[in-house]
Amino acid sequence: MDSNHLFYIIISILIIQYVIETFLDYLNAQRYQDPIPHELEDVFNEEEYQKSQEYKKTNYRFGLVSSTFSLFLTLSFLTLGGFNYVDQWIAILTDNSILKALLFFGIILIGSDIITTPFSYYQTFVIEEKFGFNKSTFKLFLLDKIKGWCMMVILGGGLLALIIWFFQWAGSNFWIYAWSIIAVVTIFMNLFYSKLIVPLFNKQEALQEGDLKSKIQDYAETVGFALDNIYVMDGSKRSTKANAYFSGFGKEKRVTLYDTLIKDLEEEEIVAVLAHEVGHYKKKHILFNLFASILLTGVTLFLLSLFINTPEVSLAIGVSKPSFHAALIGFGILYSPISEITALIMNYLSRKFEYQADDYAKSTYKAKPLITGLKKLSKKSLSNLTPHPSYVFMHYSHPPLINRIHNLKV
Repeated sequence: MDSNHLFYIIISILIIQYVIETFLDYLNAQRYQDPIPHELEDVFNEEEYQKSQEYKKTNYRFGLVSSTFSLFLTLSFLTLGGFNYVDQWIAILTDNSILKALLFFGIILIGSDIITTPFSYYQTFVIEEKFGFNKSTFKLFLLDKIKGWCMMVILGGGLLALIIWFFQWAGSNFWIYAWSIIAVVTIFMNLFYSKLIVPLFNKQEALQEGDLKSKIQDYAETVGFALDNIYVMDGSKRSTKANAYFSGFGKEKRVTLYDTLIKDLEEEEIVAVLAHEVGHYKKKHILFNLFASILLTGVTLFLLSLFINTPEVSLAIGVSKPSFHAALIGFGILYSPISEITALIMNYLSRKFEYQADDYAKSTYKAKPLITGLKKLSKKSLSNLTPHPSYVFMHYSHPPLINRIHNLKV
């Protein structure tokens, strides 16, 4: 297949993905006015429900504009020779293939982020501000951007340089070595993300002695779960939305509570939420997701190795000279339909895991505080209580609130 055919396939993939996503968003938006299910009538009062509806409608309209702009930007870059212009410009600067690739991706990714920054600014300081969620400042917003770029340059750039070096050294077998190093980095990040990365953006402090810590430790002891690392993160510096998450495994496992979660939920509800997180650990969901991610990475890299030496894959994005970095862009778009399918499978499994973790919390602690805690979290985030089933199937990693409550009441 020549590069022209691949070019039109790439254009078709981008447009079809946009049409599908837009249609799913439309279907979901049609459910915004549905009556609240009887079991959820206590989540919102009438005024709060109207506010949640307006929040969803605002995000729907904003999402439509931003996704349309993103499609227009990508198609324009492809059809007007943007990739070729960048490629030729960096060829003037250096002959080193690794440095070329780093500059190529750095210019495209950071340039794209700069162009779309007004959208993220509007999302944060207009929409989130209007509905009472935003606690960030422009200074913090800008610092987060800069830190994010630095992380991308150091981690992403370092990995990309290694992968290209493996390609130059091992040829088409580069994927084995690339897979090995990415697997090591993935496991390392899973173990030490909260220690190394989170402190760059947020402060974390050990949960202070008191009733809450005692209740958490009592529960952990009851289920035979050693839990010494319980931290509170200052999530309120950016948003009023609450969360909790579990990270690491073995001696490095830790629970992180947002300070907003401690503020919004009763102590029994917090313990119930943690019981759910412990359920994920006990059911080996964290290890499954980790190794599934590593396996999918290996499959992707293997497929990449089959196409990376095909000049047409590079030429399909409009460059005049085939290269590893151009082929990586072309392959990424061509592979995206497969990526969508694997995402569907992972979301399906994730929803099953959420039910299993809820069941664990119900059997080892209590169902009622988990139900009331989930309702409060949904209310606080103005979440959609009546999502369209098709949208849930395609995008939800967690079951809708009504489904989780039905399961907890069984």
